Amino acid sequence: MPTERFQFAGSGGHQLAAALDLPDGAITAYALFAHCFTCSKDVLAARRIAAALAARGIAVLRFDFTGLGSSEGDFANSTFSSNVTDLVLAADHLRQTRKAPAILIGHSLGGAAILAAAGQIPEAKAVVTIAAPSDPSHVTGLFKERIEDIRKHGEVEVALAGRPFRIKREFLDDVAGQSLTAQIARLHKALLVMHSPTDDTVGIDNATHIFVAAKHPKSFVSLAGADHLLSQRRDSVYVADVIAAWAERYVEPAAVEPTADSGETPRRVVVRETRAGKFQQGVSVGPHRMLADEPASAGGQDTGPGPYDFLLAGLGACTSMTMRMYADRKSLPLDRVTVTLKHGKIHAKDCEECETREGMLDQIEREISIEGALDAEQRKKLMEIADKCPVHRTLHSEIRIVTRAV
Repeated sequence: MPTERFQFAGSGGHQLAAALDLPDGAITAYALFAHCFTCSKDVLAARRIAAALAARGIAVLRFDFTGLGSSEGDFANSTFSSNVTDLVLAADHLRQTRKAPAILIGHSLGGAAILAAAGQIPEAKAVVTIAAPSDPSHVTGLFKERIEDIRKHGEVEVALAGRPFRIKREFLDDVAGQSLTAQIARLHKALLVMHSPTDDTVGIDNATHIFVAAKHPKSFVSLAGADHLLSQRRDSVYVADVIAAWAERYVEPAAVEPTADSGETPRRVVVRETRAGKFQQGVSVGPHRMLADEPASAGGQDTGPGPYDFLLAGLGACTSMTMRMYADRKSLPLDRVTVTLKHGKIHAKDCEECETREGMLDQIEREISIEGALDAEQRKKLMEIADKCPVHRTLHSEIRIVTRAV
């Protein structure tokens, strides 16, 4: 998926490094992602979730907070409140250059920051927390043995995730003064809480506090088996799948601008690897987004139909549509058509009507159920019409595929 990289001014006047992951085609919604404490926008979980959401038509803005990643400034001068302000400024930037985010996503302390910032982003309709603490001061537990030194000396270097960071007394005072529960109670947005019951960094009880404090609509999804940083690719992809499906109920799709693919011109089909699995592909057809994959038995993750599944779906849809068009034109009492298909291989010698006599042949089995008060002659005619669908004809005709490198 294409990624735009740029900078915008943060709360301290420093330039913050940002990345906007974009779908290949039309954008259905914009999302703002807040990463975990001392992480960066390029932490594996953030990159994988953003890429997987982009494959589903959702553009995702992620950025480095002050003093982290490629952003300017000193991390020691940042606080939870300044991070919240930076999130609001990031939303402002999207509003001015693209469109304000309809979805807000926060991982770990970023989840707490998203909850605090949500009230200042009116266009946001859906909020997602992933392994988030219910109280920002929870993060001080990562360096609890140094808290007394920080208060005594005003600033102390601590080791977090094997790296040195300087923490100031102002940071402790800031998180201690936060009242996140009250802000959650007046969120007035759809909330999705995602948490692993075995998270040993931020306990599952934090998810309970957030969920109980929130008003409906609210949902909880257990990330069973996942660690705090979602280090397994499958966990990040699962999170993105759930977010995309859940947000559809609350987020109005962005208006699709007319393109050269609209009208009578055949729409382009774009298929691109998501890199979220061995075989997973993002499929774009005009404004529509879906995934293609292989089943687990073939080494995939079964996150979408396989290539032959799409082929069968095309034939089945074309068959049903063609029969419906004919029935409507002839005013036939056709209630419903159901087409069931299966693809397999057979020995050529077992097919009496086939020209090929050696090796294996592809065989598609198609069963058609016709519902309605139709007589035998009408049913017979509809079955004949089924073989006249354009996709059926294409599969039976000589096909020329032109391939070129670009």
